[in-house]
Amino acid sequence: MSSLCREIITLQLGHYSNFVGTHWWNLQDASLCYDAEMPPGDIQSDVMFREGQTLGGNITYTPRLIAMDLKGSLLTLRQEGSLYDAGKDTSAISWDGSLMTHKESPPEKNSFLEDLDKLDRGDILPEVDFTSSRQSPCEGSLRLDTVNAQLAAIQKSYQLEGSVKVWSDFLRIHLHPRTVSVIHQYNHDGEAERLEAFGQGESLLQGKVLDELDDKLHFFVEECDYFQGFQILCDVADGFAGLGSKVTEMLQDSYGGRGILTYGLEPVARHDSTPAKEVYRLLNCAMATAHLASNSSFYCPLTLRGGLGLRASAPVSFPHLTYDPSLWYHSSAVLALALDALTVPYRRRNGVPMWQLADSLSTSGRKVVAAYGAVPFPMARGDSLPDALSACADSLPWKPLSTCPEAGEGGCYGQWVTLKGVEEQRLISHVAPGTEPPSPYHHLCSGEDVLASYVTSFYPTAPLAVQLLSSPSKVTPPFPRIFSPSLTDGGLALDQQPPFSSRAVSSVPVLTSLQSGPALDPWLSELHRSVTAFDVRRVAPSFLTHGPEMADYGEALEQLRLLARRYRDDSGGTTRSSSEDDDD
Repeated sequence: MSSLCREIITLQLGHYSNFVGTHWWNLQDASLCYDAEMPPGDIQSDVMFREGQTLGGNITYTPRLIAMDLKGSLLTLRQEGSLYDAGKDTSAISWDGSLMTHKESPPEKNSFLEDLDKLDRGDILPEVDFTSSRQSPCEGSLRLDTVNAQLAAIQKSYQLEGSVKVWSDFLRIHLHPRTVSVIHQYNHDGEAERLEAFGQGESLLQGKVLDELDDKLHFFVEECDYFQGFQILCDVADGFAGLGSKVTEMLQDSYGGRGILTYGLEPVARHDSTPAKEVYRLLNCAMATAHLASNSSFYCPLTLRGGLGLRASAPVSFPHLTYDPSLWYHSSAVLALALDALTVPYRRRNGVPMWQLADSLSTSGRKVVAAYGAVPFPMARGDSLPDALSACADSLPWKPLSTCPEAGEGGCYGQWVTLKGVEEQRLISHVAPGTEPPSPYHHLCSGEDVLASYVTSFYPTAPLAVQLLSSPSKVTPPFPRIFSPSLTDGGLALDQQPPFSSRAVSSVPVLTSLQSGPALDPWLSELHRSVTAFDVRRVAPSFLTHGPEMADYGEALEQLRLLARRYRDDSGGTTRSSSEDDDD
């Protein structure tokens, strides 16, 4: 009997969110099973993807997605895509008058996009063996029939760091014609007409922009049988923070009772950053946190920045990654890997509904949650899960993905932990009879018990939900090669780094945690203090030019202060900062 499919619509609002989203959809696409004889995988892909049909009768399988960006942000990608081209015949059109032709060179495609075009045309790439034949999850697709199987077999080493300018430069899947929305009032690049302030974004959701979004939402929602809600990726460092606040408010009003899980995305750095823009960034983040938390089932910031302040510390580092934090192509790939695991609870077969996940983390109005991740999960080749966790007995292996350090005192109101990519036979340790187990985890009888016992040793009293998936995250082209040479192709650590290796990592295990706990009190309080430390009317007067009104701005900051107090641990073990309770 097939499991119930609760459909989800994804919205990506802003250029960096589309970077993260593109990597995330590429990861989903790489994990789709094309072999009809294989048993169903852990993830129910129909939750996020939809089946369709072109005018020519070809079956398609595309993301249930609405992606919004600015003028000039698509480059080689056509807004309506090419999947549903009807092959219009213009030969019957005639013109007897004079004709002047103006030719403009199209944007140049990188090597990866050129190879995609070859696959779409049916050309054979010399580096690939195309002898296998596979079926798509929807029994056929314009490109899924053999192209993605062929793409997964490409062993070319793409070096796209110098050629990726926008997110479509590494998009490996087709999008539905109703997916992409371009906001023409503002430019993606250049000095003029930039979407920089919260109020600019707020004022966008009207007229044509609102009508187009409403039309796309109705199209995707009305074809769902068991629609459960929205997954939203939203830029929070620029004007998209304001647009996101209005979009989530509209969704809350129009689709009450559905889940709205919002992830606030922010890059480590921007190439055009200035001191004035850093002030704008801080103000936008503060306003976004207050509004998105209020309008969503939960709000989770996601960034590799070392902090939200004007002087952020060093970016987050991982033992087995060699990523460049200044490259959006790299940092968004790391966040997408984490998001691949963070979203497992509501995407897996017989998973939990979005509202259940949100309710378990947002008790007492605590609607901001923090994310943590071990990307990849540090596990040595040949080790079992108890072996790997025993090696991390002194400290948890994950790093902050929300610029929010853990409390360090075991304080947590609720937590969902997901581990992807550990084979079933390695989840437990087979200790010989009469042998003393190396750790308490080695005598447990299930992977869930092993992981739960380990996490509980750091959070003894916190409610905990554990998710285990044997399937890893597949980092096939065009995922950047950011992994240490000390990893196997399956993402496991070698005893020692080989002197030279051309091995490409093709999959990795990932461990993540979504938490609600007292650690969010000093994090939210610091954000509040940072934006109230100066007079916005003097330091950034143009921030209020397009709104919000000063009274609304003050109200949002007060909401932020009160939100921080909801996380205050008054049980004796508290995580307050040195300047706590200034306003109490």
